[in-house]
Amino acid sequence: MASEYLKKKYQDVKPDVPRELTKAEKRKNWWDYHKWHVGIALLLLAVVGSIVRDVFGQVKPDYQIAYVGTYRLPEEAAAAVETAFASLGEDLNGDGKVVAALKQYAFGSEDPSTFAAAQVSLMGDVLECESYFFLLEDPDQFQREYHTLRRLDGTLPEEEEDSAEGTYLAWADCPVLAALELGEYSYGLMDSAMTGSNQELLSPLCLARRGFWTEKASAYTEGCDELWNKLTEGAAP
Repeated sequence: MASEYLKKKYQDVKPDVPRELTKAEKRKNWWDYHKWHVGIALLLLAVVGSIVRDVFGQVKPDYQIAYVGTYRLPEEAAAAVETAFASLGEDLNGDGKVVAALKQYAFGSEDPSTFAAAQVSLMGDVLECESYFFLLEDPDQFQREYHTLRRLDGTLPEEEEDSAEGTYLAWADCPVLAALELGEYSYGLMDSAMTGSNQELLSPLCLARRGFWTEKASAYTEGCDELWNKLTEGAAP
């Protein structure tokens, strides 16, 4: 009897349909689950970093830039970007210096561990709002995967909007950036030295800035906004 009663009682009861998580929620859940694994994996790097800071002193950057591409930029090109941003920026943290720091996330390695390390590091950067500026080789792919970029007019794309259209400017299309004297790069390849213009190397890249969908934001956002306006002055969308 009890069994028949229960069948009748629950015959019209439908199980709750789980709510589909947004992309932002999925990214946050992924980071919440993996951040401890990442922390352990990066423990040695933290120890080394601590030693370096003790020896050379810790410098907190006023501007944080993330480069995302297939291969790492040569050291001279990376330094040229940092110098260019710093020369147009201001001392935002009050330490008497103007410092711009470029983090590189390169995904061209065939080594799975190297690829995974870059992916995890970039995810941490995005979710922790470390970088305000982005130099991107493929902004469309970046926006599809991370949904991080703000539109050029300052508005935020909708959660379901994956297109990067209207969120970036080509380096070469920004008169201020294109006019900079950035020197040359050089690196060894086999038995020869490869050299070239940093300006030509950077010109195909795209400049973008991140948006903030929650209260969490990058450091010194107002000062970064001012630098963005300087860098993109005169650029046609």
